[in-house]
Amino acid sequence: MLKILSGNQVKELDKAHILRKGISSWDLMERAALSFVAWWMEMGFNTDRAVLIFCGAGNNGGDGFAIARILHHTGFRITVFKCFDESDRISPESLKNLNLLPESIEVKMWTEFDPKSDGILIDSFLGVGFQGDLRANAKAIIHQINSFKGLVVSVDIPSGLPSDELLKGPCVEADYTITFAFPKLSLLFPEHANVTGEMILRDIGIEDEEYDSFYSPYFFLREKDLAAFQRKFHRFSHKGDFGKILILAGSKGRMGAAILSCRAALRTGTGLVTALIPEEERQILQVAVPEAMCRFSLQEDLSEFDGIGVGPGFGLEGKVEDLKILFQNYSKPIVLDADAITLLGQNPDLIPLVPKGSILTPHLKEFDRLMGETANHLERLEKASDFCQQWKLNLLIKGANSVICLADGRQIFNSSGTQDMATAGSGDVLTGMLTSFLGQGYSSAQAMICGVYQHGLAGEIAGKAKRRGTIASDIIEAVPQTFVRLDIS
Repeated sequence: MLKILSGNQVKELDKAHILRKGISSWDLMERAALSFVAWWMEMGFNTDRAVLIFCGAGNNGGDGFAIARILHHTGFRITVFKCFDESDRISPESLKNLNLLPESIEVKMWTEFDPKSDGILIDSFLGVGFQGDLRANAKAIIHQINSFKGLVVSVDIPSGLPSDELLKGPCVEADYTITFAFPKLSLLFPEHANVTGEMILRDIGIEDEEYDSFYSPYFFLREKDLAAFQRKFHRFSHKGDFGKILILAGSKGRMGAAILSCRAALRTGTGLVTALIPEEERQILQVAVPEAMCRFSLQEDLSEFDGIGVGPGFGLEGKVEDLKILFQNYSKPIVLDADAITLLGQNPDLIPLVPKGSILTPHLKEFDRLMGETANHLERLEKASDFCQQWKLNLLIKGANSVICLADGRQIFNSSGTQDMATAGSGDVLTGMLTSFLGQGYSSAQAMICGVYQHGLAGEIAGKAKRRGTIASDIIEAVPQTFVRLDIS
């Protein structure tokens, strides 16, 4: 997984990489520019469109000058707008790239920019080094950029956005943010969605092990990370090896949740699924999921099960006692979702009884019921970290970049998924997948990493064909394709 560093650590990471590779700071800047241009060419922008680049005096501006030079050589019409004057201090690398601009590139002051211009605007004004309050001049530049009605692409981070904190003032409103090496923490906050646009992560040659000497509780989960967390099975593996799980879900009028969780567990590879449901609703589940078995009462001896999930459509009335029995008679990690989390919020005395290592998957309202209301995502992350470390539990903060919060303090931002997954039953599918992975012998951390990523990937696969018409059953049917995509047998 890729460690997410603070803005203050970026300069130290760059220095360490430069020393390790025996290159210059300018060489690293050139790599960033080339990586940006590679993305640009992948997008297929027409060379007839004018490119308007706002460049600051720091290294972010240096990236912009280099991008201007390279794009010019590929046939684009470039105009550079300097966001500084002769009295401002310019970094040596930026000055070098400014001087390398071909004479045919027009260089103007930002005050000469016409917001009614046609083309694409590249924001390379302020970078991750920005802290504190913006000067009046910087606010005016950002206002000028935001007055532009065309496509806006920010380099590394939108100008004015702090790299690790919540936005407090004006900021460039980007359609795309092309960030280098690792995603900056603030790009992952839902509060910043309207300024970051679509985040694109680009490699500039810094290897994962180069982050080892830097501390951070935050990580970014990528597709290439998944293989290391998967269990391997062989041709002699039988259904017992793939786990026997119990799912407590469904109630009158809400049996769909149980069906979705059971089907998701089966599609994720579970050998045997048993559903604990109201007896009078058994026909619904046994017709919809003939592969699943049913039980109608919670027994004290649960040792036969390799994994248990509870909550989807479970109901609230009279269920506290069921949770107590479950917690007292099962010591392995449990997946708790939906109504099970609401019950914990209503009965906090149950929390110490939850088996250590269990996984909680609240949506934002359920999170607030459990932890108390939160003002923003940063506060949510802090509360989740404290809760997980205090009770030795794991918790998922659901969202566009769902955050896996582990009992050891790590917080892992997921990179898979799509807005097409915002549909009823998507969380029930995740509960089934997580329970399945626990039942297959995965640790809680492994189950969350694999389950959350593959759930998001299944959503991407389903959404590619169905777009906003995607439903939870489509996600389930795409789960097997995630194993194919990830080359997991």
